[in-house]
Amino acid sequence: MSRKRRVFSASFKAKVALAAVRGDRTTAQLASQFAVHSSQVTAWKKQLLAQVAELFEDGRRQSSRETGGQEQELYEQIGRLTMEIDWLKKKSAQLA
Repeated sequence: MSRKRRVFSASFKAKVALAAVRGDRTTAQLASQFAVHSSQVTAWKKQLLAQVAELFEDGRRQSSRETGGQEQELYEQIGRLTMEIDWLKKKSAQLA
């Protein structure tokens, strides 16, 4: 009979990672307190430290990749609309 894999919520991971960052207990003590493996505590701590800067990023700025994709889309739309206008001008001139 196999054991069912445990899934931890994001809030639980954050609580464990914050306790690890505080540094008032060892990784082994935290692992036994929260009933997880010590490597899990270390991994969540590393993930927290690596991504903590993203919390304070300015959301108003867009990365160059996002703006480049939007810019390309807009140029394509401008091209389509220009062709439609030219076609409509040509057809309206024929009808008049």
